Amino acid sequence: MGDARLPVLVGPTAIGKTAVAMALAALMPIEVISADSRQIYRRLDIGTAKPSRRERQKLPHHGVDVVEPGERFSAGRFAREAAGWIAEVRERGKLPVLVGGSGLYVRALAEGLFVEPPIDREKRRALEHWILGMAPPELIRWAGRLDPGFAGGGRQRASRAIEIAMLTGYSLSEWHRRARGEGSINPWYVCLTVPRPVLHQRIRVRAEEMVRRGLVEEVAAVLSEGHQASAPGLDSVGIREAVDYLHGRRSRESVADAITISTRQYAKRQETWFRHQLGDHVLTLDATRPPEEVAGEIMQAWEKREKRVVVRGQ
Repeated sequence: MGDARLPVLVGPTAIGKTAVAMALAALMPIEVISADSRQIYRRLDIGTAKPSRRERQKLPHHGVDVVEPGERFSAGRFAREAAGWIAEVRERGKLPVLVGGSGLYVRALAEGLFVEPPIDREKRRALEHWILGMAPPELIRWAGRLDPGFAGGGRQRASRAIEIAMLTGYSLSEWHRRARGEGSINPWYVCLTVPRPVLHQRIRVRAEEMVRRGLVEEVAAVLSEGHQASAPGLDSVGIREAVDYLHGRRSRESVADAITISTRQYAKRQETWFRHQLGDHVLTLDATRPPEEVAGEIMQAWEKREKRVVVRGQ
C-alpha cells in the first residue's frame, strides 16, 4: 500500500461531490481521480452526470471518457490505471483527490482485488451462454444467492458475481476479502451525507434535468453507432430507462420518474456500502451546506492531519 495519504471523497449519487471538489480546487492545488464506473464511457455525458467540459478545463479529471460504450472496464483495470494517474498528478506537485460513488472502484484502489485463478474456457463459455438467456432481475437474484455480499448493480456486475462463484467455488466478495491490504493508496475518507428526503429531492431534480437536457437523444445517438442495448456503457441507472423508451418499453413521459426510482434505490445501496465498508476513521460531513463551506472544512481537516503527520515524523 502507498505510504502517502490520499483524500477520498465519497457519497451517494446526486449528493454534490463534483460541486464540493470544484470548491476544494479553489482552496488547494488538486486534480480529481474519478472513481465512477459510468463516467469512464465516452459520449454518455448527460446519462452519467459527468462534470461539464468547463468544469474539467478548470479542474482536471482523470478517469472520465476513457473507453467506448461497448468496452468492458473492470475495477482491476481502474485500479491499475488510477495508480498511474495518481503518480502523474503528484509529479506535477499537486494533490490527487479520489472522487466518486463506485464502491468497488474505491475498494480496488484502496485495498486491492483478487487475481482471478485459471478458469476452464469451455465452462466459462457455457456459463456465459446460460447467463445471456436470463433477464436482469433474474440475474440479480442469482447473484444474491451465490454471493451474500453482492451489493447490487446492473447486468455486468451480476454476471461477474455469478461467474466467479460458479467457476471458482468462492464468492466474489470472499475473494475481495482475501485480497484486502494489497491496495496502492493509503486512503483518508471523507463521506458526504444529507437527510434522505433532501437526497431524494436532489435525485428527482437531476433526473428531470437529464431528460430536459437531451438524455434520450444522447442514448439514441450511441445506439445508432451500432452498440447493443446490453453494452456495458448502456447498462446503468439513468441510461437503461432511456433505452427502454427507445425500444418501446415505456413512454417518454415516464422516463424521469423511472430514473428517479432507480436512482433512489441505487443511492440507498451506496449509503449502505459506505457505512459498512469504509471502516471507523471517516470524516462525515453534512452536504446540505454550501459546497464552499464543506470544502473549507475538508481543507482544514486535511491540513490539521498533515501537521500531525509531520510532527510525528520529526
